[in-house]
Amino acid sequence: MAKHWLIGTFCFSMLLLPVVGCKKKPSPPLPPEVQVVTLAPTNVPIFEEWIGTLDGFVNAQIRAQVSGYLLTQNYAEGSAVKKGDVLFQIDPRPFQAALDQADAKLTQDQAQAGKTALDVKRYTPLAKEQAISEEELDNAVQANLAAEAQVKADEAAVENAQLNLGFTKIMSPIDGLAGIALAQIGDLLSPSSGLLTTVSTLNPIKVNFQISEQSHLNFWRQHAAGSGAETNLELQLIFSDGSVYAQKGKFLFADRQINPNTGTLQIVGLFSNANLVLRPGQYGRVRAQTHTITNALLVPQRAVVQLQGSYQVTIVGETNTAHLQPVTVGEQVGPDWIIESGLRPGDRVVVEGTQKAKEDAVVNPIPFGTETNQIGQAGMPTNAAAQTNQTK
Repeated sequence: MAKHWLIGTFCFSMLLLPVVGCKKKPSPPLPPEVQVVTLAPTNVPIFEEWIGTLDGFVNAQIRAQVSGYLLTQNYAEGSAVKKGDVLFQIDPRPFQAALDQADAKLTQDQAQAGKTALDVKRYTPLAKEQAISEEELDNAVQANLAAEAQVKADEAAVENAQLNLGFTKIMSPIDGLAGIALAQIGDLLSPSSGLLTTVSTLNPIKVNFQISEQSHLNFWRQHAAGSGAETNLELQLIFSDGSVYAQKGKFLFADRQINPNTGTLQIVGLFSNANLVLRPGQYGRVRAQTHTITNALLVPQRAVVQLQGSYQVTIVGETNTAHLQPVTVGEQVGPDWIIESGLRPGDRVVVEGTQKAKEDAVVNPIPFGTETNQIGQAGMPTNAAAQTNQTK
């Protein structure tokens, strides 16, 4: 009986040995995953923005040129008018009377000039025959000259009276959109009574904006002065709600001098405005591509850490070892930063997971935007690839 018990115990022990021998050792922790971008040189267009104010291409200020009572307003406020359309009518009767009076004076003096001309014609042969004295002939000649001069003065007075009568019809000097009338029917108008309304040409429409002296210098460093490059400068207009005007604008001209008070140079651009969406006095942001940086290295701004005025990024070396690299940053382009020095093409810069990438730490880099292999609650990777690596 004891013999059988020993044999059974031995056999049971032998069955347990393979089980104990096959127990797996704990695997070392996986390197933390970080998302990286691999730098490649690219050409980056650089844009600048300024605050712009829209203004009519031509703004004709309508004023009275003669004094008189305003009889009628002949246009609808805010409507389109043509050159020569009558906008206001001043009472023409006093000016018609002045014209009639000038015409009568002209007729009277023309008759007088005719008489003196006849006197000269009659006295000339008599003076040759010494029938009259030379003095009488001279007096007749001078009287005729004075009469002719008076006729010319009367003709000028008639022309002036005709102009004044014409000024009672206050007309638009341009095609455009007429503004609100600032005078009422019955008002006594005069050249000093102020503005009556404004007519503006809105298609095309101007945009005025101020650029800094530095921007002006940068632009001229990029383009040869006098080459006409500025005339090809394409403008975008961005409204206050962030929407972009569909039509592209163009450079029109730059002011002759930099404002000594503000240190800025006024630039005028031109936009098509066939549907009259744009109106004078409207504000917007003017955007233009001023130059292009060639072979630039772009890094997402979230990858750059600023520390006491200096900047650094985390790069991953060939052995997947993290390293903190100081850099010099340039201009911001959308969500990216141009790196002027400190990095080279092909460097892998950590964008996500920088807190895991300590100096000299081994990491598992994956392309930026790829779904990371996070560690589950039980300490096991959530994807099959990680499980396969653990089994190995």
